[in-house]
Amino acid sequence: MTETNLNVPDMSCAHCKAAVESSLNAIGGVERSNANFENGVVGVSYDEARVKPEDLERAIQSAGYTVAS
Repeated sequence: MTETNLNVPDMSCAHCKAAVESSLNAIGGVERSNANFENGVVGVSYDEARVKPEDLERAIQSAGYTVAS
């Protein structure tokens, strides 16, 4: 498993947290995600053989949020 933190600065509430986590957890190969809207950071644990970083970014974007560099 690979673990990474993604900066998602436009999360602002518990609904944002739930939307981002739900979108990420729907990806096959994502073991878990934990969004912290107060810090604007999402921790993700995933199988690097099945999931690429771009997949994580697309999932967050499809939930309506931006991944910052």
